[in-house]
Amino acid sequence: MSNGKRTITLSVDSKTYEDYKNICDKKGWILSKQFENFIFEEIKKEGKKND
Repeated sequence: MSNGKRTITLSVDSKTYEDYKNICDKKGWILSKQFENFIFEEIKKEGKKND
């Protein structure tokens, strides 16, 4: 598996996206990194369930 980055397309409610983007902007977060962190945590949780 490659360690490179992949560009993906998501459909998200417009208001939800704008609200969260504003939070990320205020806190200096990168929105895509927040999504990546969320996915990583979900993978860790699933791994614990499958052990």
